[in-house]
Amino acid sequence: MHAKISQLQEEMAGKTVEASSGGGMVNIVMNGKQEAISIRIDPEVVNREDIDMLQDLMIAAVNEAIRKSQEMMTEEMKKNYRGLNIPGLF
Repeated sequence: MHAKISQLQEEMAGKTVEASSGGGMVNIVMNGKQEAISIRIDPEVVNREDIDMLQDLMIAAVNEAIRKSQEMMTEEMKKNYRGLNIPGLF
């Protein structure tokens, strides 16, 4: 069982999700281990006078990427361990 979970975690490291904020002004790609792979910021959103907005967009995109990564892991766990009833796992 432990080996299967480790194998699934390795597989998830190779899968990615993408999230954005500000209508695509900030994009984050994250793997299934919730590690940021890339960040793209549209140059138009970089404004010295409004750094707070850029920070807010970054936070929103990162949080959305984490949510999508967790959702992807949950779906994979459900597919692979459908017969198990482990409280709090799914």
